[in-house]
Amino acid sequence: MKEQLAKIQAEALSAIAQAASPAALEELRVRCLGKKGELTAILKQMGRLSPQERPAMGQLANDVRAAIEEALERAKKDLHAKALEARLQAETVDVTIPGRAVETGRRHPMYIALDEIKDIFVGMGFDILDGPEVELAEYNFDRLNAEEGHPSRDWSDTFYFDADSRVMLRSQTSPMQVRAMDSRKPPIRIIAPGRVYRKDEVDATHSPMFHQVEGMVIDKGVTMADLKGTLNMMVEQLYGKGTVTRFRPHHFPFTEPSCEMDVQCHKCGGAGCATCKGEGWIELLGAGMIHPRVLEMAGIDPEVWSGWAFGMGLERTAMRRFRIADLRLIFENDMRFLEQF
Repeated sequence: MKEQLAKIQAEALSAIAQAASPAALEELRVRCLGKKGELTAILKQMGRLSPQERPAMGQLANDVRAAIEEALERAKKDLHAKALEARLQAETVDVTIPGRAVETGRRHPMYIALDEIKDIFVGMGFDILDGPEVELAEYNFDRLNAEEGHPSRDWSDTFYFDADSRVMLRSQTSPMQVRAMDSRKPPIRIIAPGRVYRKDEVDATHSPMFHQVEGMVIDKGVTMADLKGTLNMMVEQLYGKGTVTRFRPHHFPFTEPSCEMDVQCHKCGGAGCATCKGEGWIELLGAGMIHPRVLEMAGIDPEVWSGWAFGMGLERTAMRRFRIADLRLIFENDMRFLEQF
């Protein structure tokens, strides 16, 4: 039995020294020291020994077990150290290699224009308001003096949610005029940017979803001259001194008198092109003096107070600001286009 124990120890230590992986070491441990291992099989023969021999053989078997366990633990540590060294070598970072440049985001051209518009009007004492995109006909039409039968209320022009045509995606930011008059007392100076929706076909200057900036002033002694002066100052600050504009008579149910303001086409300089549809001008906004009935419906006395309002297309403002020829570029998310800004 003594010779068997010595043989088990010698073979185990030799195999452990040659083991190349933790899995191989585990296999050796089970083979030598497991419940069905070689050392356990020897110990089961202890009953054949005389009482005098058993203590010595038992001590020898424990020494063999301890030697094998110690060799296993030492080999396991050595394998772990080698694996760690190999990993460190493989994952070495060369700190002299230039790092990758971090690309920062850019503001969208439309929002650059919006921020500039906000700065202009905040500098003139205006407040900025926000309102719902899902609107009631009461605010989108009724309180703006657009009665039943008005063309803008037709299903071919407006996105409705209900058969009664009372809930819709707002077709303009003008409802913010009414909401401002309901929540504030004159004098009032506000602008209200936001998304609006109309059943327009997509082309170089139209989209079924676009953005407007609503502006309104209510005070004593406000005139059309104040409106024109404010708008001309705004476009000169946006587009530069000497920007050419024109005001054309128009009709809106919530303003009287009404007008539209055009800006000379940035693409052709007024000669006529595809961007301006050959007219030489691009319509920028509609405006006018607030209709007395609109003031009365808000509980504001038109004999004491007067005001003006405008609704400006934000995309067209950005197109003129950055000389963009096609409105669709603003919505297509083409990085080649957006990275220019």
